[in-house]
Amino acid sequence: MEARTGKTTVHYVEHGSGRPAVILHGAGVDHRESEACFELAFAGATGIRRIYPDLPGMGRTPAPVEIRSAEDVLTVLLEFVEQVSGDEPSWLIGHSAGAHFALAMAERHPTRVAGLALVCPLLPGIRDVPEHRVVVGSGGLGDEEFRGYFVVQTPEMLERYERFVVPGMELADETAMERIGERWELAPGEGTPFDGPTLVVAGRLDSTVGYAAALDLADRYPHATAAVLDDTGHALPHERPELLRALIQDWLDRVSR
Repeated sequence: MEARTGKTTVHYVEHGSGRPAVILHGAGVDHRESEACFELAFAGATGIRRIYPDLPGMGRTPAPVEIRSAEDVLTVLLEFVEQVSGDEPSWLIGHSAGAHFALAMAERHPTRVAGLALVCPLLPGIRDVPEHRVVVGSGGLGDEEFRGYFVVQTPEMLERYERFVVPGMELADETAMERIGERWELAPGEGTPFDGPTLVVAGRLDSTVGYAAALDLADRYPHATAAVLDDTGHALPHERPELLRALIQDWLDRVSR
């Protein structure tokens, strides 16, 4: 499916019907990774239309030269959500860079967001990032990207990586991503922080963004649940699917009240 915005045409897939939930993947992949992880997290939930777009420069969503910064990507995503959800507030979920954009969307337009879930969020205040450490496996499986992404390095995780991560990596527009990455920070929203149901989940062994900055969000957002998962890295949605599902289900219950 496609939705035209002012700067590009956004490719997306969706599942189910009901209230819109927009799920944003991280950098360098496409919707297939978030789809593979969060469809499991939504298992058993009803009345939710799960919408998985490819971010500009990734998957099948092009990033023309007019898209030069994270602010430009944010503009595209805001237009996209308005198109696919209409006047109904959306649930927003993001992993890594996707969480960076989801957070900004909730800050800029809180009335359009029913609930916010951030998994291993990329944040400006990143600090205390741990060294990468393998907790399961010999460290000899897969390629360098796999070994640097997963801390649980089993044949099952390698199969997920090769099936759901690698195909998106092969489609990424490296030139566009570099151009956007040079201006990746987003200005904070004006006014009071988002006060809807919020979920923040981080991996204690996340060597990409750490977990310390994510915990700061628990103090900023008045209705936030925050969890740091032990022996888990940036690939948290792959490595701890059952625990993530429980946290997402709790968050959905709070949003639906």
